[in-house]
Amino acid sequence: MNQPIHSSQADRPLTEHSRLLSLDFMRGLIMVLLVLESTRLYENLYEVSGPNFIGAFLQQFFHHPWHGLRFWDLIQPGFMFMAGVALAYSITRQQSFGMSWNQSFLKTLKRSAWLFFWGVLDYAVRRDGLSFELWDVLTQLSFTTLVAFLIFGWSIQAQIGFSLALLLLTEILYRFTNIPGFDQPFTDQHNFGNYMDLVLMNKINDGGWVAINCIPTAAHTIWGAVVGKLFMSDKPSRDKIRLMIIGGVMALAVGYLLDLTTTPIIKRIATSSFTLVSGGWCVLALCFFYWWIDIKNHRKHLRFFVVVGMNSLFIYLFIEIVASRWFNGYIGAITTGLLEIILLPHALIAVITSLVIFALEWSMCNFLYRKKIFFKI
Repeated sequence: MNQPIHSSQADRPLTEHSRLLSLDFMRGLIMVLLVLESTRLYENLYEVSGPNFIGAFLQQFFHHPWHGLRFWDLIQPGFMFMAGVALAYSITRQQSFGMSWNQSFLKTLKRSAWLFFWGVLDYAVRRDGLSFELWDVLTQLSFTTLVAFLIFGWSIQAQIGFSLALLLLTEILYRFTNIPGFDQPFTDQHNFGNYMDLVLMNKINDGGWVAINCIPTAAHTIWGAVVGKLFMSDKPSRDKIRLMIIGGVMALAVGYLLDLTTTPIIKRIATSSFTLVSGGWCVLALCFFYWWIDIKNHRKHLRFFVVVGMNSLFIYLFIEIVASRWFNGYIGAITTGLLEIILLPHALIAVITSLVIFALEWSMCNFLYRKKIFFKI
């Protein structure tokens, strides 16, 4: 899963041993959307759109404030789901090379430790000093990856059962711990997740995010590993698609039913209903890309996304650590200074600046791709 895709490869029919191009595309699509978000493109466009259809569309690129679901709430689940699919391929490849379970475990444990390190580092350096926070997606992924690995050898039914048990555990923790001041399961700043943040970090996130989201969202990585197993099975493609559609639709049905009856869809505390619904959409999205790209052989123009997805760790750390603290401001100063000379409106300058930043960051990924340099842990 680590060799680059060349244009000639993209036009060849899919074989049993071909690269799963749909996974590369989905990973690249999500990373491109994240890079665009880091340039503030969505904010800049939203500010000039006004209360119209375009504004309502752009609102989908922001997290829902609490109870509800927007498109942007599916980005992190997609990231963690794809990590599970990639994990399945990685473990299977290691087994084909004769690696023992202990060797694979140490390799995964090392990877999880690095993910944890980079996730903590992402939020560690602040203008007023150092900070210890556990809300970053990489920190969450360090836990979910390890959990998915530890149960990878189980049957698919047992893996799915364990993932549902994690959702049940989440329900129990939020509903029945009854800690004074934190006994309102689905109320911001007063739920069990907020309490655990006080225990772990001695602080509560103003936006309502909680560190123990890693417990329910481990289901996303587990489901990704299950789908990875399905892809590598000997089942015909039509059966793989059918099973993914059934699984995705069932997750959506149960999740939305929970939202209507007992458990609201809240991304910021990863309620069981949110985890099911977002997981269902992720399964169906990959199913569609698999059908469209790998089965129907529509593989043109993938490179734009693949070059970013192939270095997802590099570009994520770059936009989170380098771009947000220096690069974006530096490029913004240049573009603003030049475009003000020709008296362009500031709103338009902001949009152009976002696009320039994205073009430069995409070019960095393209350069690494051409040189076959891929950052991984």
